[in-house]
Amino acid sequence: QEGMPQTLSSTSMFTPCGFSPHLHTAKEDEQGGLIFQDGNLTSASLDALIQHLIPTTDYYPEKAYIFTFLLSSRLFIEPHELLSRVCHKCIEQQRLDDPVLDKARIRKFGPKILQLLTEWTETFPYDFQEERMIGHLKDMIHRIAPCDEAYWKKMNQLLQTLNQKLATLSHGQEGIVKISAAVSDKLVAFKSKPPSIQREILSVCSDPYTLAQQLTHVELERLSHIGPEEFVQAFVHKDPLDGTKTCFSEQKKTSNLEAYVKWFNRLCYLVATEICMPAKKKQRAQVIEFFIDVARECFNIGNFNSLMAIISGMNMSPVSRLKKTWSKVKTAKFFILEHQMDPTGNFYNYRTALRGAAHRSLTAHSNREKIVIPFFSLLIKDIYFLNEGCANRLPNGHVNFEKFLELAKQVGEFITWKQVECPFEQDPNIIHYLHTAPIFTEDGLYLASYESESPENQTEKDRWKSLR
Repeated sequence: QEGMPQTLSSTSMFTPCGFSPHLHTAKEDEQGGLIFQDGNLTSASLDALIQHLIPTTDYYPEKAYIFTFLLSSRLFIEPHELLSRVCHKCIEQQRLDDPVLDKARIRKFGPKILQLLTEWTETFPYDFQEERMIGHLKDMIHRIAPCDEAYWKKMNQLLQTLNQKLATLSHGQEGIVKISAAVSDKLVAFKSKPPSIQREILSVCSDPYTLAQQLTHVELERLSHIGPEEFVQAFVHKDPLDGTKTCFSEQKKTSNLEAYVKWFNRLCYLVATEICMPAKKKQRAQVIEFFIDVARECFNIGNFNSLMAIISGMNMSPVSRLKKTWSKVKTAKFFILEHQMDPTGNFYNYRTALRGAAHRSLTAHSNREKIVIPFFSLLIKDIYFLNEGCANRLPNGHVNFEKFLELAKQVGEFITWKQVECPFEQDPNIIHYLHTAPIFTEDGLYLASYESESPENQTEKDRWKSLR
């Protein structure tokens, strides 16, 4: 068995590396029910994988393994059930039920089980919103604490940190929910052109650099709430070996992920609304040029999600049909950006730019250079295809661990990015506007667009008539 792992930097923690370096590169090699190929764990039964997670007096699982397994195991077993099984096996293996405990042995084992529980609570805090999970934690500590007073202190620290983290996360969620509720009321209000008292973006923020920075603020704030497990839970199907129930019988825990997608859509519509609203062609052109500059600055910052939302907003047909307006715009800069986000070749240009930003982030000296905010719906799509394209289990019932290494790599990179502290100062006024400024529905956008530049053909004329 291997000793304690060397501590890895947070980046490499999520990039699974070969598991057991001392394995000779056999074509296939079996160790306690785990199948290795060229030194990498490729498949195993669920039981063997659980066993591999459990520390002993002289073994501790590698950080990358812990992340990969905790992330993907929820496709087969609920977190509270997994923790329960881990605790039972520890009790059995370390004979924690014996009337007289082997103190020397437990002092070797104690720090390791505490370390495992700490990593679990730090990386997947949402798992511990469940009472049962906290129950297992406390049971474990009661069993090992008699052997060392320090374990109580360790455990209290762990629970305190966890409580703080969950409080911060739920506080953030409440804020987002409040804002979303306020927004959906306003959507309906604007079927027709809004009253002239409506503030417009340029009166709130006329500097594209500032707006790009505030957008980055919103993005990082919202990203910080997404738990890594939400990517996996979004795709929970029935486990073929357990025909009776889906793993997660309760509502899928993906609310932060969904809220983030809603924000993207809101930003698209906000951009389109701001462009269609002004009565004068010159003003509309000015708003378009302003957003092109904002988008360009988002690209420079590494905020690809806001960049894509702005481009999508400008490409909505109520905006793109405004030919006279666009004729007043210097479009060269816009075409460069569009080219960057061009979907051709499975978004080849964007993926190249993303790799560049990711590389810059790894070697960064400042938080500003660390920012990578991926185009989020494409990230979800990639993970979706990875999930659909490979089976979770092999024909022999083994868990397809190779697939989960790839999954952990994609999600792990995202986790690294979402932990970046935003280096820009927050402007509450602008952020409030971004979240609460009324936006048109699609019909409202078409109405405003036809009033700005009248319908060109029969289809448009008919549409305008039915809208009015």
